[in-house]
Amino acid sequence: MNGILNKLRLEPPFYSASTGQQNWMGSGNVLKIQSPVDGNPLGEINLIGEEEYKSVMAEAKKAFPLWKALPAPQRGEIVRQFGDALRAEKEALGKLVSYEMGKSLQEGLGEVQEMIDICDFAVGLSRQLYGLQMHSERPKHRMFEQWHPLGVVGIISAFNFPVAVWAWNASIAWVCGNVCIWKPSEKTPFSALACQEIFKKVLNQNKLPEGISNLIIGDGTIGKKMAADRDISLISATGSTQMGKSVAETVGKRLGKSILELGGNNAVIVTREADLKQAVPAIVFGAVGTAGQRCTSTRRLIVHETQFEELLEKLVSAYGQLQIGDPLDEMNHMGPLIDKTAVTEYEKTIRTAIEQGGRILYGGKVLEGDTYASGCYVLPTIIEATVNMPIVAHETFAPIVYIMPYKNLEEAIDIQNSVPQGLSSAIFTLNLRDAETFLSHTGSDCGIANVNIGTSGAEIGGAFGGEKETGGGRESGSDAWKAYMRRQTCTLNYSTVLPLAQGIKFYL
Repeated sequence: MNGILNKLRLEPPFYSASTGQQNWMGSGNVLKIQSPVDGNPLGEINLIGEEEYKSVMAEAKKAFPLWKALPAPQRGEIVRQFGDALRAEKEALGKLVSYEMGKSLQEGLGEVQEMIDICDFAVGLSRQLYGLQMHSERPKHRMFEQWHPLGVVGIISAFNFPVAVWAWNASIAWVCGNVCIWKPSEKTPFSALACQEIFKKVLNQNKLPEGISNLIIGDGTIGKKMAADRDISLISATGSTQMGKSVAETVGKRLGKSILELGGNNAVIVTREADLKQAVPAIVFGAVGTAGQRCTSTRRLIVHETQFEELLEKLVSAYGQLQIGDPLDEMNHMGPLIDKTAVTEYEKTIRTAIEQGGRILYGGKVLEGDTYASGCYVLPTIIEATVNMPIVAHETFAPIVYIMPYKNLEEAIDIQNSVPQGLSSAIFTLNLRDAETFLSHTGSDCGIANVNIGTSGAEIGGAFGGEKETGGGRESGSDAWKAYMRRQTCTLNYSTVLPLAQGIKFYL
C-alpha cells in the first residue's frame, strides 16, 4: 500500500504522528490504523486537540467571506477541477479506499466515481441556484426569493463510505458558497487525508485559501464539539441512529441546522409475479456488497409463500459461489468487516437470532486460515425469521439477511414498514398494480423506493436519505442543495406610495 500512499503524496513524513504541520493534524493521542484486509499497519496520526480545533475553525471563518464573494459559476469551476483531479487519481484512491475500509476494489473505484459524478452535478448546479418570483398583491411591487450561503458546514462521515458521502455534501456546499470542516471516521482517516491533499492542490493552483476545505481527525468528542459549535451553521452527519439523535438534540438546542443520514433496515419484497433472474443477483449484491456494511444493505427478504422455497434454493446456491478474500483481488466478491468489533457484533446478532427462534440457512461463521489472518472475515448469512423476532428490527452492520414469507401484498408492506428505520426499500414484481401500490402513499414509508432493482446503489442525481429513525435528511441530488443555503424573501417597491399588505391603512 505504500505505493498507493506515495502516489497520492502520502509518504510517511506526511502521515507520521511525529509531524503536525498540516491543519488537520493534532496533538492528541496517536491513532494507529491497520487494514482489515491483512491486519498490516497503514500508518499513524495524532488526533486533534482543543487548540488545533480552534485553529481550523479560525481558518474556515477567515476563508468564508472570500469564497462566498466569488460568483457561483466560479466556485463551480473549482469543483470541476477537483473532479478532474479525482479522475487522474481514481485508480490509486480507489485502491486506498478498498484496502483501508475492506470493500471490494470495484466498490472502491465506484466510490471514487461517485465523487466524480457529484462534482459534475455540482458544476451544473452552480448555474442553477434558482429562486422564485411571486406576484405581489401590491401594485408596482416585485416579490421574489433568493438563496444565500450559510457559512461553515460541518460534515461527519462514517467508515463504510470513507470519501463519497463527504463529497456529496462538500461539493454541493462549496458551490452554494459555504466552506467545510470534515470529520471522517477515525477508522478510515487516510482515505480522507488523500482527498484533502488532492483538493488542497486544486486550491493552491487557484491561489485560494486552504480554509475552504478543512479536515480534522478526532473521536466522538470532536463530533460532539462540532454539534455544539454555534460557528457551524449546518451539521451533516452520517452514522448510527444513536449518534444522530445526539447530534440532533445538540444542534437543535442552539437552533442550528442538521442533515441526518442514519440507520437502515432495508427490505426487498418478492411477489408471486417476480422475475427471480432479476431478483437473485440484486438481493445477493444488496446483502453482501461492502460485507453488508452499507446503510442501504438488504437486511430483510419478504417473500410470497409461493416463491419462498425456489428463491431460497437459488440464494443458497448463489451464496455458495461467492468468493471471499482480499478485496483488491477482483475475483473476490466480498472482503472483510471493518474490524474485530464488527465481527463480535456479527456473532452476537446470530446468537440472538437463534435464541429468538431463527434458523440459519447459510453461513453464520467467522472464517479462519492464512487468507483470513486479520480475523475480520465472515461468511454471509441467511436466517429464516419471523416478523415478531425483536432482532429483525435491529440494524447490524454485517452480511446478515433475514428471510420470511407473506401471503398478500398488504401484509408484506406492513412487515416492511414495521421497523423503526426508513431508508431504502424495493419490490420485485411484474404486476403493475403491485408496483404502483408499493409506490403509493399506502406503500413503502421509506425515503427510497425501488421497483425491480435492489435496495443498494443509489444514483447521485436523486436526493438521498430516509424517514423515521433514518433521520429525515437529504443529500446529493435533486433540490437537496437548498439545505446548504438560507432562503430570503425579498419585496421591492418601485412605486411612489407605500401600500401595505392585506389592505391595511396606516395614516400619519
